[in-house]
Amino acid sequence: MSKPGPRQSTKDSVDLAAMAGTLAAIALRASDMVLRAYESGVPIRAKADSSPVCEADERSEEIILAALAEHFPGVPAVSEEAVSQGLIPKFGNEFFLVDPLDGTREFAARNGEFTVNIAFIRNGAPICGAVCAPVARRLWTGWDAQAWEHVVTFRDGEAELTGRRPAIISHDSSSPLRVLISRSHLEPATEAFLATLPPSKPVRIGSSVKFCLIASGEGDVYPRFGPTMEWDTAAGDAVLRAAGGIVVDANGHPMRYGKAAEGFHNPHFVAWADPAQARIVR
Repeated sequence: MSKPGPRQSTKDSVDLAAMAGTLAAIALRASDMVLRAYESGVPIRAKADSSPVCEADERSEEIILAALAEHFPGVPAVSEEAVSQGLIPKFGNEFFLVDPLDGTREFAARNGEFTVNIAFIRNGAPICGAVCAPVARRLWTGWDAQAWEHVVTFRDGEAELTGRRPAIISHDSSSPLRVLISRSHLEPATEAFLATLPPSKPVRIGSSVKFCLIASGEGDVYPRFGPTMEWDTAAGDAVLRAAGGIVVDANGHPMRYGKAAEGFHNPHFVAWADPAQARIVR
């Protein structure tokens, strides 16, 4: 299995490329466990807020948080399952946001559309992230202006990255806009937004992988006008920003992270491959 790198500092001189490699290795390790649980089957139960959770969420979180504490000592990590139990660390301008299994509904539905997500936040912005889609055998990393898609191989009890290519946003202007929408949630506001777009082709898919598909040139826009949490979006946002895209709120401002006073809830947002379109369509 790919090994995380040595301990790293998160001072201004931090090597974000090295951090991305470490986050990718950690996400890969957690994804290996999640895929095994998916293939063997685990029961799903409801949390206090009625959202689904399973053993894979919890074990993935344990793996990720332990590895982050080892490789980035002193940097707080805000993670979904811990927060649901009231465990919120004190954090400042730098911290990690973790969703150990985004798309538990898709996990339960056996459609493979779930991801493991780790993002590093600085001053409210996701500046480094890793997203792994275990069933699809794809993993994305993003930092600065570098976005990469990696090939994941699970073989003989080992998980490794066996190839990569730049994640490049692309769109054929003669084709309809490829609009990626949630498989589990389609709000009236989303339908109203679709009506404002040029000719488009909606594609329903679960989890944060939608951000990454846009980064890899397989989608153009992802609107979300229902409830989401910061850990749902931060890593995918980091990948898309690194590829040259943007995620904006209803006022056209880039998404911000670390809103503890708001319970880490996201505003409604739209992710765009082309930042110029984000300025035109509200």
